[in-house]
Amino acid sequence: MRQARVERNTKETRIAAAVNLDGSGVYDISSGIGFLDHMLEQLSRHSLIDLTLKAEGDLHIDFHHTTEDTGIAVGQAVKEALGERAGITRYGAALVPLDEALSRVVVDCSNRPYLVWKVGFTAAKLGEMDTELFREWFQAFAQAAGLTLHMESLYGENSHHIAESLFKGLARALRQAIAIDAGAPASVPSTKGVLSDAG
Repeated sequence: MRQARVERNTKETRIAAAVNLDGSGVYDISSGIGFLDHMLEQLSRHSLIDLTLKAEGDLHIDFHHTTEDTGIAVGQAVKEALGERAGITRYGAALVPLDEALSRVVVDCSNRPYLVWKVGFTAAKLGEMDTELFREWFQAFAQAAGLTLHMESLYGENSHHIAESLFKGLARALRQAIAIDAGAPASVPSTKGVLSDAG
């Protein structure tokens, strides 16, 4: 079973996250940040990864620590659930529109964390959340999960639409990448024979 649960407790945040990579997109998410919850619900639903997340953070300061640490916790859970990554397709890509916005997301479950971010927002905030924090979430998630992640907003005017198309794009690309490859269900998809931390 490709499932994992992690807890992350610091002086800034207390977070519990659990994933089931072979789920149906069931979620139970409460970060204290309404818009972030909405985005993580999209991630779960469209990736078919069951996701449970409970977070308490220093929101009286700002949303930075909670946003970043939820990315770390969810990423760590995904990494643990992937294990040695044997049998996975490894690569995934998605073009996802939302009304006037179009985003492209490409992922490699390489265990070599890297984020390419070519995204601009037209608004500084969505609800009470600073739009600059989305990059922090994706960076933290990619680093903790061991993903090479390329994200581009090809165009768009509405910042809500841009953000949502990015999360849905990650969901669809990740859904492809973590799927078991029917042609090689037991082998690690690398000429090295390993996608470990040193992969």
